Amino acid sequence: MTHRTGGWSELLSGRNGLRSLALAGGVALHASNVYMVTTILPSAVRDIGGLAYYAWNMTLFVAASIFGSAVTPRLLSGMGPRPALLWAIVIFVLGSAACALAPNMPWMLVGRSVQGLGGGLLLGLSYSCVRLLFEERLWSRAMVLVSSMWGVATLAGPAIGGIFAEIGYWRGAFWAMLPLSAGLAALVISQVSASQRGSNRPAAAPFGKIAGLVITVLLVSVGSLSPQWHWNLLSIVIGTVLTVLIARADRDAQRPLLPQGSYKPGSALASLYVCIALLSIGVCTEIYIPYFLQTIHGQSPLLAGYWMVLMSAGWTAGSFMSSGRRKPVADRLMFIGPWVSAAGLLALGLLMPIGSGGAIVWAMIGPLFLVGVGIGFCWPNMLTRIFKAAPAGQENIASAAITTLQLYAIALGSSLAGLVANLAGLADPGGEEGARQAAYALFFVFALAPAAAGLMSGGARRATGA
Repeated sequence: MTHRTGGWSELLSGRNGLRSLALAGGVALHASNVYMVTTILPSAVRDIGGLAYYAWNMTLFVAASIFGSAVTPRLLSGMGPRPALLWAIVIFVLGSAACALAPNMPWMLVGRSVQGLGGGLLLGLSYSCVRLLFEERLWSRAMVLVSSMWGVATLAGPAIGGIFAEIGYWRGAFWAMLPLSAGLAALVISQVSASQRGSNRPAAAPFGKIAGLVITVLLVSVGSLSPQWHWNLLSIVIGTVLTVLIARADRDAQRPLLPQGSYKPGSALASLYVCIALLSIGVCTEIYIPYFLQTIHGQSPLLAGYWMVLMSAGWTAGSFMSSGRRKPVADRLMFIGPWVSAAGLLALGLLMPIGSGGAIVWAMIGPLFLVGVGIGFCWPNMLTRIFKAAPAGQENIASAAITTLQLYAIALGSSLAGLVANLAGLADPGGEEGARQAAYALFFVFALAPAAAGLMSGGARRATGA
């Protein structure tokens, strides 16, 4: 019978369909908020100020998401799916309301931190609850459905943010999160179990090391506020030293962040994780694209928002093109991919600062798309090889490390983007001239990240393929 096949019809019909909507909605709410905020941020900065803290909106959001994601297993084990999801929604709503009411940038940053904590919880719980709410035969399709919400968000987020920004009421985009959150809460209350818990009590998360990683991100962010390069350099040096110390402590820890072998130079796991981090850092330039397009090229918030998500669209397209390829083809794509991404960033560094509107804006479609395509060429094959390269019994650690490392890389990349942009003149001299200087520096400097991934991809390409 159809309801026993584990097909899409079973997953999307009846109560399973409503449960699927609840979990997919959690990811969609978090992801849409990411793209929505990036779209409205130029309008918010013009209203409440704080241009020097522009990148902090992403940095603090993602840093708080790391904590939310890390606490998910223990929260789920202690409370069960329904209360855990409802608490995540409440925290997300409080953060959204705080952002909507923000009279200045410090208030906004507090709201973004609270939003990030709630969003990280929603993200982690939505994936973790798949195993609790569905039969095993449905897990694979449920994970695909939940993950696909990032694609939906690339359409919904810029639309929500762009519409409110264009009518001159950017705060309305944050208020719009409240009825969406209420609808999600109603689904959770009616469809998700109040008491069901995982069968095993999870090991305590390594919060000390996670806190240390977040501190390194904040150090770089604080350093970015200084107009003097030696303070910028000092913040990077201290952050780097702290990261190395955390890695040394994690290497032999009982509850490690990364599986054994990840810190061995030249090993497959070391190469794979380093490449994932560097590729994630390279794409962090997208947070400034709406600001550059609006300030330099006079584009509308709606168009600027959709140009920004071209990187994500390219990432998805590249992933489809590269997934399931035989090892020789996958190896070539993993070698080419980082250089394609670097080339796209270099092209943006040449195009974004010149001219004003017109053909230049349309010419940037290709480079923006290529930045994402290059990452997509590598991504699915690298993730698969991490699972295969992990030591026996450490597959769960290897899997969780992907999320933690990616979030850390995005938070760090956002901090570095703020540092480079501010040092190049984003806030001083500011305006159109400051934006041109910042765009030139940002894209050229960040092209080094995927280029470094290309140079370090040897171990990843030698790893066993799918």
